[in-house]
Amino acid sequence: MPSFFQTLLATSDAALPASAESSGSSLATIAYLVAGILFILSLGGLSKQETATRGTWYGIIGMVIALAAAIIGPDVTRYGVLVIAMVPAAAIGGVLASRVQMTEMPQLVALLHSFVGAAAVLVGFASFLDPHGGLTVAEATVHEIEVYIGICVGAITLTGSIIAGLKLHGVMSGKPLMLPGRHLLNLIAIIITVLLGIWFVGGAVTDEGMFVVDATGVIILIGATVLTGLFGVHMVMAIGGADMPVVVSMLNSYSGWAAAAAGFMLSSDLLIITGALVGSSGAILSYIMCRGMNRSFVSVILGGFGAAEGTVATGDGEQGEVIEISTEDTVDHMLLAKKVVIVPGYGMAVAQAQHSLSNLTQKLRDDGVDVRFAIHPVAGRLPGHMNVLLAEAGIPYDIVLEMDEINDDLPEVDVVLVIGANDIVNPGAENDPNSPIAGMPVLQVWKSRLVVVMKRGMATGYAGVGNPLFFHDNTRMLFGDAKKSVDEMLSAVC
Repeated sequence: MPSFFQTLLATSDAALPASAESSGSSLATIAYLVAGILFILSLGGLSKQETATRGTWYGIIGMVIALAAAIIGPDVTRYGVLVIAMVPAAAIGGVLASRVQMTEMPQLVALLHSFVGAAAVLVGFASFLDPHGGLTVAEATVHEIEVYIGICVGAITLTGSIIAGLKLHGVMSGKPLMLPGRHLLNLIAIIITVLLGIWFVGGAVTDEGMFVVDATGVIILIGATVLTGLFGVHMVMAIGGADMPVVVSMLNSYSGWAAAAAGFMLSSDLLIITGALVGSSGAILSYIMCRGMNRSFVSVILGGFGAAEGTVATGDGEQGEVIEISTEDTVDHMLLAKKVVIVPGYGMAVAQAQHSLSNLTQKLRDDGVDVRFAIHPVAGRLPGHMNVLLAEAGIPYDIVLEMDEINDDLPEVDVVLVIGANDIVNPGAENDPNSPIAGMPVLQVWKSRLVVVMKRGMATGYAGVGNPLFFHDNTRMLFGDAKKSVDEMLSAVC
């Protein structure tokens, strides 16, 4: 007697009538077009905090339409296999996403990027092993080039994203790995990858446009996968912790191009469009991140900037002495102030202080204090990380300003409260030409009348660079857990 799964698979193999197949193809094309438009609207909505929720829903609806069209479309006949694959995956994804903390969101994004890379690699192998007939020599050659590029980009995305996720999660040190001759090793790996690609394409297509699926081609693809996978590991390992926001956006771009390559292999217009949108938007975001750090994209890829978070600050010469302050005195200064600016950083995210901070902000505003938030482009571990946390806590969008919008106002600010931020408020970026972050645009908080820096201790930030701000005459250090300190401030205000 056949098992349930055998029955399910046999039932799913039934062929559709020709008319139904044609009608289904037309409906799928229309659905893909609608989904593509929704994805474009989603990206447009996500560009601003005020429209981010709407943009998210556009993306969700577009993906539901795309999935429905793909499942119901004429190309799918083995529904049993689809059910076996999708249902457990959806359940696992839903459980993991519901449990992840906002501080772990960068790791989750990196993990999702690795899945896209793995999918591109698997699709590439499947596309090579599945014979294609009726193609010209040029078409067959292009197809095999698509297969090879898709597998290579997917392998880099897969391994690079895993390493980035491990670094962000703290399993691996944020300190860059400096192998001797690392640039030469990367160059050799790229040259070998290109030569393998030429060998693969030359041996995989005959003069009649027929595909040659043999052991040699499979071995070449496996070798290229391993080589580019190792390249992805080495590339991200050599990038320091300070560049992690750029790495995340860069891998976002890679995952998009990997998806586009998979779309070419599968002849899926929607996958090509979606991949191109993700790839190009990720590249633009990487450029914005690099500009926010005054670094070129090439210098980030070459790596070497940033050390492990939490290392002890070091500097040349006498640093001076820090002046501590209590939560009660901090509250007194803020209540007497006309203008207060709050600079959130990763320390706020780790302490999960955003909700208490939202309540404190509301109390101060009720007392007539002008409170605003200043966001640096690379604050946190993910582009837009701080914006999401503040929005989650219900802080109004109109008082959350970007660095370029608020820097000129800081000399007129009475109190700046820095919560868990370090590198993005480091005056050494402007004053010390020998600093590793020299030239990086920073929030000029030291120009305000009083700066209160909330930290657990005197350790450096993710870049591993000492911060002379801590020793300025107008700086006060408030040591302790950020949430506990904000809660104490809130009690003092009430």
